[in-house]
Amino acid sequence: MDQIAAGRLPVVVIGAGPVGLAAAAHLLERGLEPLVFEAGPDAGAAIGGWAQVRLFSPWRYNIDAASRRLLKSAGWQEPALDSLPTGAELVRDYLGPLAQLPDVAASLRTSSRVVSVSRKGLDKTRSKDRGDTPFLVRVLRTDGTTEDHLARAVIDASGTWTSPNPLGQAGLPAPGEAEARAAGLITDPLPDVAGRERSRFAGRHVLVVGAGHSAANTLLSLSELAAEAPGTRITWAVRGSSASSAYGGGALDGLPARGALGTRLRSLVETGALDVLTSFTITGFATSGRLEVRGSTPGGARSLSVDLLIPATGFRPNLDILRELRLDLDPAVEAPKALGPLIDPEFHSCGTVEPHGRAVLAHPEQDFYIVGMKSYGRAPTFLMATGYEQVRSIAAALAGDRRAADQVELVLPQTGVCSSDIGASRDAPSPAAAPQADTSGCGTASVPVEAGSGGTESPAEEESVACCGPTPVLLGFPTGFAHGRSAERDG
Repeated sequence: MDQIAAGRLPVVVIGAGPVGLAAAAHLLERGLEPLVFEAGPDAGAAIGGWAQVRLFSPWRYNIDAASRRLLKSAGWQEPALDSLPTGAELVRDYLGPLAQLPDVAASLRTSSRVVSVSRKGLDKTRSKDRGDTPFLVRVLRTDGTTEDHLARAVIDASGTWTSPNPLGQAGLPAPGEAEARAAGLITDPLPDVAGRERSRFAGRHVLVVGAGHSAANTLLSLSELAAEAPGTRITWAVRGSSASSAYGGGALDGLPARGALGTRLRSLVETGALDVLTSFTITGFATSGRLEVRGSTPGGARSLSVDLLIPATGFRPNLDILRELRLDLDPAVEAPKALGPLIDPEFHSCGTVEPHGRAVLAHPEQDFYIVGMKSYGRAPTFLMATGYEQVRSIAAALAGDRRAADQVELVLPQTGVCSSDIGASRDAPSPAAAPQADTSGCGTASVPVEAGSGGTESPAEEESVACCGPTPVLLGFPTGFAHGRSAERDG
């Protein structure tokens, strides 16, 4: 329609996390009008769920280029680029100031949850003039009222933080799981066990389920609590036959913060500071004051009684709000179909994922894009810098600069982290201490990053991936090698 052709309608961005606000910054630089809806009360609200966690990657890899330019023009002082921010610092020193810039603030609507996206007057089955018809974005406010907004394009950067994977087998919730969550016996991912939620966990028997860096981070925090709070007991359950994938490359890791995390975790296991259950598949829950966790093992059925369970089994995209749009998703990982084969963890680690932009992210629904962690569906290999490049390309395309949109070039450092899982050592060594990595055979190296929000890019795990060090460390998925999980099975 003429409104779309004339550019008088805004581009709606769903989610005000790092990638969502980066999208707004790139749109503003292109002379386009963003309209950003954030479900939480502030930009990056979901980061509050892991505010205490320190990222593996230093500041230099966590700041989008367009966002930096806007901030610099307003007199913003960059944090020390080699320091490792916590989630709270990511919001305080970067996302908060970015959201407060006048042009960004004018486009931001907080406490506004997008509940559906469609086309004005058209459901999914209607084709006539579809590409020329504005999008209709329905938003739920905290007072229960809804608003409909028209848009020329929609960029979904809502992340996956609010959609954790269920704990049961075969990708399904275990019987009794919903009731256990409602009773508060299954917590949110990454609780602040040694900080603001200390009293909830002190002196309790806590079960951590999962084999990624979130699990490792939580276990380390619980061990600190156990040293100070008598009676605190820790059990760690993983579905695999070994917990070693969470240890990473240790001293050979290209990122010393991540290497230290794995080394400390291995030490806890070897010294008996926590109990480890391997090949443990949860089959059900029962609640009666405490939580009974029922599982199957190679030796038969087993039941475990605990006070609390902390899930660290990753996330998946919530696609319900997009039911009236024509999507083309990979059947395995629920990413855009052209992207799916590039990121499927059965066959790839993040080091083998090529940089990509609007062409790879396109759907049959013209001018609709899923970006950031949500664009990777169930794959655990997303990198924040990838999200920044995604929205740069899309903004260029929406501005009519197809050449810039298609010239996707992502400059990455020689060492990186292949897990998008949020987590890092609490006492990470200086990045300057990193050993020189031999990147021969590493393919495209990867920017280390972890982040998540229902406006930010959510962590995704169950399996972490190790990255290239001086020699490939075959724990988890080695960076730069194809085959992903299949390499572990076939090797």
